[in-house]
Amino acid sequence: MASHAGRLLLLLALAAALAGRSEGAWCVCRPDLPDATLQRTLDYACGSAADCKPIQRNAACFAPDTVKAHCSYAVNSYYQRSGQNPLACVFSSTAVISSTDPSTNGCKYPATPRFSAPDSPPPPMAQGPNGAQKDTSGGADVLPVAGTARRVVILACCSLLALYLMA
Repeated sequence: MASHAGRLLLLLALAAALAGRSEGAWCVCRPDLPDATLQRTLDYACGSAADCKPIQRNAACFAPDTVKAHCSYAVNSYYQRSGQNPLACVFSSTAVISSTDPSTNGCKYPATPRFSAPDSPPPPMAQGPNGAQKDTSGGADVLPVAGTARRVVILACCSLLALYLMA
């Protein structure tokens, strides 16, 4: 019985570690595009669901004062507020998902999924900055919680395995 309890504790610890770990994913604007293109992306992100207060004048992420830096902060905010939904980092191909933290001195880019407000739905992703359609499949309501769903599946599998080992 002690070995079963030990296995159960080990599995629960593993499940908790896997479910709580952060992926460390950021959405950033492509540096090879002209500022005019990135400005449209920045305007779109800030006009939709992104929190652009940190890139306002005298705010923590205003510097560097470049379109590319502000664009990356805005699209990353939009992406994180969409639960790290990969479709929320398309922006008519002006942004990409990165595993490299783009944070700079004094400016921390969010790296974990979070929605705009507790219990609020994810932001709409119907159009990009150029009016291009993003997702019309109807599956957008499920995709923003993919990270959460994965964690639930990991916990459920570990729980089932623990029950099997205890039997």
